[in-house]
Amino acid sequence: MKNRYYSILTLSAFILLLLLATGCNSNAATPSRTSAPAPSPATGAATEQPVTPSSSPAASQPPAAESSPAPFQAVDELTRKIAGMTLEEKIGQMLLVGIDGTTLEPEAKRMITEDKAGGIILYADNIKDLKGMVNLINALKKSNSANPAPLFMSVDQEGGKVSRMPKEYASIPSNGKVGRSNDTDAAGTMGKLLAREVLAAGFNMNFAPVLDINSNPDNPVIGDRSFGSSASIVSKLGVAEMNGIASEGVVPVVKHFPGHGDTAVDSHLDLPVVDKTAPQLAKLEWIPFQAAIKEQADAVMVAHILFPKIDPDSPASLSRMIIGDQLRGDMGYQGVVITDDLTMGAIMKHFDLGTAAIKTVNAGSDILLIAHGYENAQLARKALLQGVRGGMLDESRINESVYRILALKQKYRLTDKPVPVPDLTELNNEIKIWRSNLSK
Repeated sequence: MKNRYYSILTLSAFILLLLLATGCNSNAATPSRTSAPAPSPATGAATEQPVTPSSSPAASQPPAAESSPAPFQAVDELTRKIAGMTLEEKIGQMLLVGIDGTTLEPEAKRMITEDKAGGIILYADNIKDLKGMVNLINALKKSNSANPAPLFMSVDQEGGKVSRMPKEYASIPSNGKVGRSNDTDAAGTMGKLLAREVLAAGFNMNFAPVLDINSNPDNPVIGDRSFGSSASIVSKLGVAEMNGIASEGVVPVVKHFPGHGDTAVDSHLDLPVVDKTAPQLAKLEWIPFQAAIKEQADAVMVAHILFPKIDPDSPASLSRMIIGDQLRGDMGYQGVVITDDLTMGAIMKHFDLGTAAIKTVNAGSDILLIAHGYENAQLARKALLQGVRGGMLDESRINESVYRILALKQKYRLTDKPVPVPDLTELNNEIKIWRSNLSK
């Protein structure tokens, strides 16, 4: 009763203040309505079992811009948290970096403790066996203890030829094989199994599913990583896999917007050019991504592909027209945008990395993937810091991205709690049964 009394008293006082403010100025602006405040961050919380994240899209939407504040506008917990962060901490949250070696090296530790990197990606070169992988992930998380939010611990675990898990795991077949079954339930189960694989080792983000349509037989990089050559099959199975991953408490990242299926150049090596207009993309490549956005996709990876008929100067990953106008504007996407690796040949052969870092943030990206080279991560970080201090980047733009990032970490209740080396017997048996049923 006492709590109820104080709640009523507080509400009455708020209404009285609002009436007084309005009465003192007949031209006072009507307080704007904002989205419901996000729940308080769960940075220090640990959960024994994966928790299915909330499906509310408002969680990743930054509050109204500060340029036109309204009286009594609610300030949510994340906004207060960001206001208390240093610029270095905020820019660190926007960097997802790769490391060298299979153990925690001094450079990797410094990127977390000093540069405040908000995420790590591991590749095959970082993983030799199950125990070593888990020990490395636990060490990385422990290094993050003084930072304002848990790490994104990420990996490319697609199944098929893009599989990072060590030999102790049963293998999961490619999207192409699942696509030939045209079985939505199988794709959903695939997502759950992939998520359980990575979650068991301590990862919390998976760069999957692939939503590219395999429309070009000469494509050197997609092939059976795609569910197929049909937009409807890729959409249906891709969304099922995405939802399966999310249901286990792992952040799915759909890729590679606006579509990497019709390229004849591997963007790891050089910059692909696709001579299509926006209406042409809308008839094929965009369809799976629009389906994922409709299903509240949490994160989208943008590809390094030049579309000269849309933006002749910048590849998609650096293009305000493609990220800002099309993805966020026309498609209404409100979640986290992640670049493909900015150290790939498509960028490094054609752009200065520091300039690319500023361009992609101004275009609308939230997280910059810098997968190789400590010096490259340092260069991108320095460019963003200097960009804000020199007026090339607005700090309010940085705050928007950090809000989305922290909201996503909060939504999935991420934690830096260590995990034990798992017993994979049950999981491997489930994978083998599912794989066997898929072959029938």
